[in-house]
Amino acid sequence: MKHLLPYCFFFLPIVLPAQTVISLKIDGAINPVVADYIRDGIQKAKEEKATCLLIHLNTPGGLLQSTRIIVSSMLESPVPVIVYVAPGGAHAGSAGAFITLAAHVAAMAPGTNIGAAHPVSFQPSTDSIMNAKGTNDAAAFIRAIAEKRNRNVQWAEDAVRNSVSITEKEALQKGVIDLIAFHEEDLLDQVHGKQVELVATTVTLHTKDARIVPYSMSFIERILNVLSDPSIAYIMMLLGLYGIMFELYNPGAILPGVIGIISLILSFYSMHTLPINYAGLALIIFAIILFILEIKITSHGVLGIGAVVSLLLGSLMLIRSQSSLEFVRISRIVIIAFTVTTTLFFLFVVGMGLRAQRAKVVTGLEGLVGAIAYALDILDPAGTVMFQGEVWNAVSLTGRIDKGDKVRVREMRNLTLYVERTEA
Repeated sequence: MKHLLPYCFFFLPIVLPAQTVISLKIDGAINPVVADYIRDGIQKAKEEKATCLLIHLNTPGGLLQSTRIIVSSMLESPVPVIVYVAPGGAHAGSAGAFITLAAHVAAMAPGTNIGAAHPVSFQPSTDSIMNAKGTNDAAAFIRAIAEKRNRNVQWAEDAVRNSVSITEKEALQKGVIDLIAFHEEDLLDQVHGKQVELVATTVTLHTKDARIVPYSMSFIERILNVLSDPSIAYIMMLLGLYGIMFELYNPGAILPGVIGIISLILSFYSMHTLPINYAGLALIIFAIILFILEIKITSHGVLGIGAVVSLLLGSLMLIRSQSSLEFVRISRIVIIAFTVTTTLFFLFVVGMGLRAQRAKVVTGLEGLVGAIAYALDILDPAGTVMFQGEVWNAVSLTGRIDKGDKVRVREMRNLTLYVERTEA
């Protein structure tokens, strides 16, 4: 026994070191930034030789293309991936259901749900054949995921075709998820010792008392994630158009142009990551043109009404979902607020400013023309007049003018006013 004791101590270091778990949190729509974040998290877990990657998920859905990238990264991951729908009240809607099913271990917290989360669409219905193709493609995609992870294939397809959504208890009963965990530590204790199948091997999870290392988005990723929100992209685009337009109206103002170009470039980034309907974009630009014409042309409100209708329709049509499963839309509150604000701004504020520019000049030589003065003596034709508290030499252009009569200034030459008789 004494001879075996040194060998026991030799093997102890293999067991003693605590395992590492890389933890990610996704709270919002699925977009290209989130796809890169998860892919980087998998790479981080591989470099740290972590026992697994833990993804806290709470999402209403998102872009189907980004979901495909995430699922592909998870299926090919060299480290086990655990998806935990949490905290209580969270849900894995639409794209979130794909991601949860693709995990090596799928878990949910009490009070959560999973399933389709179709957004209400205010756009005209898409072509039925194209919509059916998209739905069939998504159904095949989720069936393949469920078969790969030995999960409920029938429910997975119903989640796509029939928009079914279930609670965490129903998900566990139907074989959609592997377990229910009250919190992160409870989850890691439950999966300890569980074997998961990777691409080329099978590994055993050692997660009991594991060290959890949070992995957050970088500052740039957080900014890009915010910009990928359709409502933010919409706001940045309008601010960009307004800024550039104001700079063209007032060359040299500089600030509106700088803000406008920056906003427009940022909106281009957002549109690059979103399914933009260019007909909607054209309607928004056309609305801005109509607002400008309404200010310059007397149309009795026709151009203004057309601009409001164009802006509203263009805003509703701006985001075109590639599939009915995608949760991508601009907030209706944002659309209505910007439509009303833009209408009031152009029709009142800018309109008043331009009308002020066209108002009669009241200073300088131009301000004298049409002004009223009073004859201090008889103008026949020359004499003097009182104008704005000052005595001026004056010449009558309309014959004799009696003392005290009211006259109107026609022009001024060589500090002499040329006036005409007006009504008393």
